[in-house]
Amino acid sequence: MSFRTRLFLAFAFAVVLPLCALALGVRGEMERRLGEEYARRVSGTLESLRGEIAREGAGAAERLAALASDLESDNRFRLAMVRNDPAAHRELLDWAGAAMHLSGLSLLELQDSSGRILSSGHFRNEYGRMRPETPRLLAAAGRTPMLLRARTAEGSILALARLDSFALSGRRFALVGGVPADRLLRPAAGDPDLSLRLALPTESPAAATTGQAMGDLALPFLDAAGGAASPDTARLVVVQSGATLAAVRRSLDRWFLAALGLSTALGLGTAAWLSARVSRPLRELAAQTEAIDLDRLDHEFRSDRHDEIGALSRVLGAMTARLRAGAARLREAERRVAMGDLARQVNHDIKNGLAPIRNVLHHFDEVARDHPAGLAEVYGERRGTLESSVAYLDTLARNYARLTPAVGREPCDVNAVVGEVVRAIPAGRSAVRAETAADLQSIPTDRVALRRIVENLVGNAVDSVAAAGGSVVVSTGSVGRGGSPGVRITVADTGPGMTRTQLDQAFDDFYTTKDGGTGLGLSIVRRLVLDLGGALRVDTAPGEGTRVTVELPAGVGGERG
Repeated sequence: MSFRTRLFLAFAFAVVLPLCALALGVRGEMERRLGEEYARRVSGTLESLRGEIAREGAGAAERLAALASDLESDNRFRLAMVRNDPAAHRELLDWAGAAMHLSGLSLLELQDSSGRILSSGHFRNEYGRMRPETPRLLAAAGRTPMLLRARTAEGSILALARLDSFALSGRRFALVGGVPADRLLRPAAGDPDLSLRLALPTESPAAATTGQAMGDLALPFLDAAGGAASPDTARLVVVQSGATLAAVRRSLDRWFLAALGLSTALGLGTAAWLSARVSRPLRELAAQTEAIDLDRLDHEFRSDRHDEIGALSRVLGAMTARLRAGAARLREAERRVAMGDLARQVNHDIKNGLAPIRNVLHHFDEVARDHPAGLAEVYGERRGTLESSVAYLDTLARNYARLTPAVGREPCDVNAVVGEVVRAIPAGRSAVRAETAADLQSIPTDRVALRRIVENLVGNAVDSVAAAGGSVVVSTGSVGRGGSPGVRITVADTGPGMTRTQLDQAFDDFYTTKDGGTGLGLSIVRRLVLDLGGALRVDTAPGEGTRVTVELPAGVGGERG
């Protein structure tokens, strides 16, 4: 996996993962806060419901107390109960229905002390039935309202029932009345997500709650419609529908998905742009570094960046400069070592060849001093030694001559060689121009050696005028030399020139005034000119520039010895 890919993935994860964590955290915190808020509302709803039940029960008790007081003072009721007047009995049968509607009750029964129903407002046909358990259980509940199911002509009703009683002519009568229980089941004020469900003992919890049950309130329950003789327990359940929470979740999910998509797109785009911006200069730097080796240390790592990549470029540039300087010093040291080894070898071989000659001459000197008459005889004896030593030195000279390549002889266009060298000078270094003679004849010479001569001279001239911005002129012409025509090549520059001392040392090996120079250019030029049988002349003075003239013969040059 590349550095660019790793950077791309790291940036993408750095954007996406925190966003996912933020979304999950916000959603969890929202659900927790909503849950706590629902719990507080449920608690408030239950408290309000308890108060409502108490108020409804107290209201029903007040109405029953008023009805009991009216019956105690009602003469028709007294006639019906004491004198057993038939007309009064008929009025008593209808009394509960009228009194129930007038008092706002939904259930009203009048029973005697035996539990017989004397009048029923909610179901007239209940007259004469025995329900002694109803007043008994209501009396046991005390001031706590009881949820009572009673029969009606259409079915059954649920009411919050209370009990009241009074005495007339030594007899005890009970009034059972109640208000509608559906008043308790209205929606919770201010919160459409909360609702009330009545869970009767005969119903399953699943049927009573169609949402998430949050809390409940227990009520005593008597199923008079079903003929139950003992109380049970009903529950008023507060149910949360969860619509608001679900809507919040959906809204959060939509916003999260939208934010995730936008952030992912922006993050991936930014990651791609950033990774490309970071990796491109690194790739370029790697390509530049790959092009460097010991033979190509001229590459420059220039950078105007002020970041780490710019610092790395500058470090590589400094390292390349050090390598370049070290390589130059190494080549110089290698050349010096090679020349030293060669000089020592030549010195050793020449000494070996000269030692016998020196000994013979020393012998001749002794004979000439002590026995002059025998000098001829001794010479004859030692002549072979002299000849063998001379032959050894001659062979040694020819062997060392093979260390340089032989000079070729083929027709060569001098103007063409000069043009090639001038065109090879990089533009911008200095003004170099060629002034060649149009009628210049070709000469038999070594083209490679000639080019090396011109290159070294032009290179030295360009270097000398580079700082001052001068010019270099390379000209050619014909010259008569030794009775045969030849070619003259002149390289003139407007540089600082040389002193006499500098000129005397200019052709010495390893002498140079340039930083990084080898000091072998002019010595090579001199050797090559001599190999081609030519002549070399230098005209210079401080402040007047330098003019180097090379004359090459048109005929075969002299052999190297």
